[in-house]
Amino acid sequence: MTTISAKAVAALRARSGAGMMDCKKALVETGGDEEKAMEWLRAKGLKTADKKAGRSTGEGRVHAYIHHNQKVGVLLEVACETDFVARGEVFTQLLDDLCMHIAAIRPTPVAVTEDEVPEEMIAEEKRQLLLAEDLQGKPDEIKEKIVSGRLRKFVTERALYSQEFVKDPDLTVEDVVKKAIAAVGENIKVNRFVRFELGA
Repeated sequence: MTTISAKAVAALRARSGAGMMDCKKALVETGGDEEKAMEWLRAKGLKTADKKAGRSTGEGRVHAYIHHNQKVGVLLEVACETDFVARGEVFTQLLDDLCMHIAAIRPTPVAVTEDEVPEEMIAEEKRQLLLAEDLQGKPDEIKEKIVSGRLRKFVTERALYSQEFVKDPDLTVEDVVKKAIAAVGENIKVNRFVRFELGA
């Protein structure tokens, strides 16, 4: 059996944000290979990410990002369970990725989840959609079906968690947050964000 040093466990804990016992077990299971241990922790954590969703998030950080062109900025508040995770590498990388996504993606998200997209925005979009040229002359029930589908797409595109992640379109932003939850073993929740653009 591979002997795992306290230093190796501490290094993995600092990198992953996972608990000491989980880090030790991951290193034992992977023969002391840190990269494989990170994968082991992720695989274990993904199974429990959904279970953590209801857990209290009393810690976290407010993160600021200014895009390279100096014309777009993002302020983001993300919560987690402990200060240890809030200061960790995984959490910091998540904040950077989320801010960069919000700065770069079009259409710009207006809410964290679909439930939080403002009702008045949805009502106005529906009003505009019903006036679309390609719907004129169609029966009302057909209009409603088409508008309902387009409205669903509108809401999905404006909710941060539902958007395709800008760095990997195979993942949604929610998937990216869940991967971070799996890596650190704690609940993580995006509370709010604001995007600034020069002249907008």
